[in-house]
Amino acid sequence: MSTLEIHDLHVSVETDAGAKEILRGVDLTVRAGETHAVMGPNGSGKSTLAYSLAGHPKYTVTGGTVTLDGQDVLAMGVDERARAGMFLAMQYPVEVSGVTVSNFLRTAKTAIDGKAPNLRTWVKEVRTAMQALRMDPVFAERNINEGFSGGEKKRHEILQMELLKPKLAILDETDSGLDVDALRIVSEGVNRVTASGQVGVLLITHYTRILRYIAPQFVHVFVNGRIVESGGPELADLLESEGYDRYTQGVGAGA
Repeated sequence: MSTLEIHDLHVSVETDAGAKEILRGVDLTVRAGETHAVMGPNGSGKSTLAYSLAGHPKYTVTGGTVTLDGQDVLAMGVDERARAGMFLAMQYPVEVSGVTVSNFLRTAKTAIDGKAPNLRTWVKEVRTAMQALRMDPVFAERNINEGFSGGEKKRHEILQMELLKPKLAILDETDSGLDVDALRIVSEGVNRVTASGQVGVLLITHYTRILRYIAPQFVHVFVNGRIVESGGPELADLLESEGYDRYTQGVGAGA
């Protein structure tokens, strides 16, 4: 069973005034078959955690360790992390001109598996996954995210997740900008992937509405660059009714 272990992670970013520490000692373990919701107000460092794990060059790790199945994630390049089984669904998916969705997906699958998938089987898998996500088949021949609506971009992220079958999926505010129907469809896609019990999910959000469709076993409150409280699904219910004030005002555990 795959395991991601984060211990005392510190991350900084360069600003005009110099280095600014964003993550201030994050400790978290995510195992295959587990869904962890990381919740917190805007600006708390949730997305910094996601992009630091993925290897974004903007962020500098100044302390701590991150391992996936015992391997040093921080020593890996971005592509090595992807091949090791890490996947990031971005809050704001980017457009890529000149690369079609179908070519991108098959190239990514080849890189991860070390060999090209059987074309006939692969085409069927892609078509089936697109149908489940209510994606028009013509999207396979369009350039990545060009002219896609916000909901279509997020469905494409989940399409990648379904087809690439990662060990760890980091979903950075996947619910952002989605209407109710798109949220339900995207959530169903995530649930199809997690049903195998072979993937761990780190679900980053500051709203509880996605948790009506994706049920986490663990909920973590993220404030000021660190986890200040952890619990079960009942903690999300508490946040729904009370918000983050007791944490941001220094009342929460460890704040």
